[in-house]
Amino acid sequence: MIEPSKHQPGPRAQHDAIDVSDFVYAATGTRVRRLTMPDGAHWFPAVDVCKRLGHTNTQKALSDHVPEGHREILETLTGGYGLSVPAGREWRRDLNMISLQGLVLLVNACTKPACAPFKQWVAEVIESVQREGSYTLQEAEVQPLGPGAPIAYAMPEQVAEAIVRLEAHNLQTDEDLSATQRESLAVQKELLATQRETLGMHRETLNVQREMLDLQRAVLVAQQAIAQAMDRIANRLDVLSLDRPAPIARLSAHPTTEAVLADWRQRLSVTSDVWAVAVVIAPFLVEQGELRQPLASIAARTGLPVQRVNECLRLLRKHACIQSMGSSADGEPVYVLKRP
Repeated sequence: MIEPSKHQPGPRAQHDAIDVSDFVYAATGTRVRRLTMPDGAHWFPAVDVCKRLGHTNTQKALSDHVPEGHREILETLTGGYGLSVPAGREWRRDLNMISLQGLVLLVNACTKPACAPFKQWVAEVIESVQREGSYTLQEAEVQPLGPGAPIAYAMPEQVAEAIVRLEAHNLQTDEDLSATQRESLAVQKELLATQRETLGMHRETLNVQREMLDLQRAVLVAQQAIAQAMDRIANRLDVLSLDRPAPIARLSAHPTTEAVLADWRQRLSVTSDVWAVAVVIAPFLVEQGELRQPLASIAARTGLPVQRVNECLRLLRKHACIQSMGSSADGEPVYVLKRP
């Protein structure tokens, strides 16, 4: 939209035969900012006009099409009339300004089809002046009343038609924009509904995950309780194993290897490792009366690590199957049968 003039015309200013706002609108197809000087001269920001007319390089467009007399810097222009630069960031001191004639020159240099009606009217004006020596506007049917009122002129047909086409185009553009905005609003509503649905699904998933976590915690607590119960049972079995009375069957004064192994089976629950060690050491205990075999030798015979062999011997001692008699000169432990 065109901004109102920052400076009103003085008493000596002339009346515009054609409303300058409509004139510029028909020429450029848009409402351009304007400064009206005290003498009635109109000036326009060059960047506004060039942007609308499709001139990508404002400085080059001015240099190519607008003489220096019809372009000026804003600060110099206003200073020449003893005026200050209009307030606001849009009115910079170094802003390039062009006169109305400079604007017409830029329009004539524009190749956009929208400028064709205005350029045709300008050509007709020039032809009429050349042929008849003047160009006269038709007076409007309705004239302003009052003494000293200026004469009102009718808008030239080409200019009026250009304005009508522009307004029709703007109305269609507004309708298209409104339709696009309605479609965009509908899409946004659908997107919002989808987001809400997705959020609901996320919440349900979160609730399921929380339930699964609670279930895992309950399972973990149950597993810990079971483990503690098994530990108590194991401890109780160890106590019962230590406290139970000696088996009724007694070893004879000269037991055999088979009798010793049978007696050991009654004394404890023998695992495969302990039984392997028992099978190796029983013959030595029966035949030689003692066991002086190195632990490494027993490990080699059973295929067990030395440490495990030592643990098996300790278990046999714990359950009164053998008893320690110290160590040999080589430092190896010496065991004998545990007699009732």
